Amino acid sequence: MKNCNNKHIKVCVGLSGGVDSSVAALLLKQQGYDVFALFMQNWHDASTTLHGDCEWEEDRFVAEMVARKIGIPFYFVDLSEEYRKRVVDYMFDEYEKGRTPNPDVLCNREIKFDAFLKCARKLGAEYVATGHYCRKETVESPDVQKIHRILAGADPNKDQSYFLCQLTQEQLSQALFPIGDIEKPEVRRIAHEADLPSADKKDSQGICFVGKVDLPTFLQQKLKPCEGDIVEVYDAYYQECDHYNSIRNILESIAKDGEASVNMITDYVSEDKMTKSSSNGCPWSMERLASLTDEQLLLLSTPLKYDIRFETETYRSGRKHIKKTRYKDNSYGKIVGRHDGAQFYTIGQRKGLNIGGHKDSIFVIETDIPDNIIYVGEGHTHKGLSRSCLRIAPSEIHWIREDLKMSAGEIRRYRVRIRYRQPLQDATLIMRESGLYILFDCPQRGITAGQFAVWYMPVDPASEALMTGHADTSTEMIGSGVI
Repeated sequence: MKNCNNKHIKVCVGLSGGVDSSVAALLLKQQGYDVFALFMQNWHDASTTLHGDCEWEEDRFVAEMVARKIGIPFYFVDLSEEYRKRVVDYMFDEYEKGRTPNPDVLCNREIKFDAFLKCARKLGAEYVATGHYCRKETVESPDVQKIHRILAGADPNKDQSYFLCQLTQEQLSQALFPIGDIEKPEVRRIAHEADLPSADKKDSQGICFVGKVDLPTFLQQKLKPCEGDIVEVYDAYYQECDHYNSIRNILESIAKDGEASVNMITDYVSEDKMTKSSSNGCPWSMERLASLTDEQLLLLSTPLKYDIRFETETYRSGRKHIKKTRYKDNSYGKIVGRHDGAQFYTIGQRKGLNIGGHKDSIFVIETDIPDNIIYVGEGHTHKGLSRSCLRIAPSEIHWIREDLKMSAGEIRRYRVRIRYRQPLQDATLIMRESGLYILFDCPQRGITAGQFAVWYMPVDPASEALMTGHADTSTEMIGSGVI
């Protein structure tokens, strides 16, 4: 039903050619807004895309047909230069350093709600709408200031609030998310009923706006390959690793009596089983946490650095006793393969290693960029795969809810995720002058520098939803930071 109060409100929809943005435009039109569509091209380099497979030209064609079907004006803008400078160049720089950035988060912060928003404003728009599965709510603070809240999307399988974790209050004040209250099947149904050309269009894959190309392929066209060793790390290494044992000792010292496991930092727990708080709540003693020094917190949050080195020996082989060289046996690890560049791999990765002869999957546990070595471990429970604590530098801390900023010395409980679609994890946040430390109740697999850690709190702390499988949809995003 149309709302006459909306007809003077001009809204720009970022129409990508996909079903989500198409339905977002349709709903806004039905609600009486003065809607127009703006399609943005963000990439020119055809060498990094797969020709004939969902390229931007096809997306533009579909988007334009959708606009005609809905009956709204259609515009086009080329933001490829901005995208290259502010997203792609940054992404390559991070990967060269052995870090793992999220281009979709960067695209929202730097392009959709900055460069694109400015273009929309020039065309008269008051708001920019996107097809993100999240919700926005605006409330007034006690001092009558408007506070814009980002709530998780209603669809527990599609919540995309994570990708908006770097937005500011100013950006949110001009943002609309029309499909945040709808689940994906309903979006498809609406599109079909309206006979939208994008109704059956598959969800986009690959890098945001670059095209249907996977990340390794994209990186290999921009970063130089360099062969190096893949080293498997054995459990024996950790028995004599001072850093590892120090972390374990600190964790045991701050645990509530009777709640610490000697393997607190290494026990693997399925993420699906970690979505509910334990019956005893937080496993850490708040008093003991508060007494930790910055040096201890830094030790807890610093990932292990492996320094396994292999000596060689000469031996004679065959009837002719030809001299050959081989690596001596090492109780801490073994060279199990070769790679084409440590910068192409990330912590927790298991695909693309091409290592056989193991019962369980092999995972990357460290990428040593200076020495071009990849360290790996066998199995989900490998000691090097999990960490309990991470640090966010002061300059990388971002508060969406600026009114809820933490002060040095403050400790709070939040729910945190470190990657898209990860179930929210219970954690304790400790603010110090040296940074923000996030201590998880259960160890986390694959924590990687460059990722975004995002923290949430319940919309209603007393909500029964927190005790159900839909707990993630009853949360508000509070802040984020680069690990």
